[in-house]
Order: sequence, then structure tokens, then C-alpha cells
Amino acid sequence: MILIVPDGLNVPRTKRRVRGICMFVLIPGAGGAAWYWHRVVPELHARGHEAVAVELPGADESAGLPEYTDAVVAAIGDHDDVVLVAQSMGGFTAPMVCARVQVDLLVLVNAMIPLPGETPGQWWDNTGSPAARVAAAEAGGYSPEFDLSTYFLHDVPAEVAAAGAAHDRPEADAAFSQPCGIERWPDVTTRVLAAAEDRFFPSEFQRRVARDRLGINADDVPGGHLVALSRPVDLVDRLIGYLR
Repeated sequence: MILIVPDGLNVPRTKRRVRGICMFVLIPGAGGAAWYWHRVVPELHARGHEAVAVELPGADESAGLPEYTDAVVAAIGDHDDVVLVAQSMGGFTAPMVCARVQVDLLVLVNAMIPLPGETPGQWWDNTGSPAARVAAAEAGGYSPEFDLSTYFLHDVPAEVAAAGAAHDRPEADAAFSQPCGIERWPDVTTRVLAAAEDRFFPSEFQRRVARDRLGINADDVPGGHLVALSRPVDLVDRLIGYLR
């Protein structure tokens, strides 16, 4: 497990509470690269909060959702005032973490929202994700055939996308067949952020799933599916806004 933690923020717990400092724990999507959050961590640091991005063993066929959950729980440790933020497939890990440790706020960012016992492999057809993606492509005038450039990198700065190639790795098949190990959605305040230009999980699709499965309305944030890479300041604005 690799943790990305900003320097100079080992603030004692009592002082963190007085100063209103939160610990943001950031879960990446498929592939599990903590690097995905590398533009968000320093932005949270600059605003006086702590942040840790968790590296998950996404390419390891011997690991899956339970191991991802273990890694995030270990990153939280004995921290309090925890804000758990999950991107894309990280939405399956997040509620499993919340079932095990105290979390003050859960934010799902362009995330898969699972039902108890549902597997990531089942989620696509259960939610109608493929059809929603194709319909949005036809309405938006871009190709319905999936490729990274069209669906993930269309709004990511070229230099950031180029740097990301070294961190890109596939998600092992193992996790797609493993159920989300919760009996019900955890009793934690949950917010859903849907990026307005997300082509992979179109915003209207995300809104429907959030209403159907959680009974809440998703909030907008500018950017595409990889919003932490394309619009980190806008994303952090939203995250900090939830604290108020």
C-alpha cells in the first residue's frame, strides 16, 4: 500500500479539532492508482486539511474488494473527522469501509453506487450504464465506441495525461465478481458529485442512480470522468463546501 500524504500536517488530534482540520481519505477507481489524486492532495493541503490517497492492488488477481477495504481502513487508522472520497469503481469499496470504521462524511465522485451484495460486474446492466453512455454519445456527437481519449482524457491537460501513462494499469477481473459486502447503506452522511462533462457515466445517468439507490440528488461539478485530474480546484471547492 502506498500513501500520498502532504508534508507538515502531523497535527495532534486535539489541535485538529480546534482548527477544524479534516482528514480526507481518497479512494481511486479501477486500477487503484493513488496518483489519480495527485492534483487534489496539495490543494487540500493548501486549504489547511490533511489528505491521504490510497494505492489499491487493482492489478492483483489475488486481491479484490475485501483487500481494497483493508487498505483504506489501514490508511484511516485512528484518525477522526474523516471525509472519505471515492472515485468511479471506488464507490464499491467506500461503503464497505464505512461499515467498519467511523467516517463523518462520504463523497462519491462519478462513482458506481452499489446495492448490498451487488458485484461490480452486475452493476453495469443493473443500472443501464452501457445504454446511457451510448445515448449520451449519440446526443453529444462523439463516438459511442469506447476509447480512453474520448471517454476519459478529453478534458485532461495533455501534460497530465502523458504523465499518467506511467501509472495506468488494468483492473484485475477478480474484483468484478465480488459482492459489495454490506447489508444496507451505512449510516453516514453521503453526497454524490456528478461531473457535468462525464462521458463514461453521463451526469443524468448518475443523477438517476443516486435518486433510485440513495434517495438523494447529485450535485454538479465541472469536468469529465477524471475530474480530479482535469478540474482539481473545482473538485476541492465542492469538497470543502460540504464541510460548511
